[in-house]
Amino acid sequence: MKIVRFEDIEAWKKARELTKIIYEVTSQGKLATDFSLRDQLRRASTSIMANIAEGFERDGNKEFRQFLATAKGSVGEVKALLYVALDAGLASSEQVNRLMTLSEETSRILGGFLRYLKDSDKKGIKFK
Repeated sequence: MKIVRFEDIEAWKKARELTKIIYEVTSQGKLATDFSLRDQLRRASTSIMANIAEGFERDGNKEFRQFLATAKGSVGEVKALLYVALDAGLASSEQVNRLMTLSEETSRILGGFLRYLKDSDKKGIKFK
């Protein structure tokens, strides 16, 4: 499948799914009342999507890879914050496990895409 728009990128689709569920989970229960953690989780997940999109719109694979690496870092932030939510009793283990699974899938897809772009650069292939 050819990627024409950032919406075609599998990592972006997975990040969108993760963000949607984070918004659902943080809109209910105890997590909804911890405004700081709620907002930080939302910002971190939104950052994944935004960095993939912004990087795609930039010129060249090198700059795109930098944005993808930042997105991957935001996945790590989401995971760390999920541990905080779990340890503080603000989210159930079921909620956290579901979000961790989505986070790990997103990270794996991003990692594969980063490797692909790096290999493409070595072969002189331009992405867009």
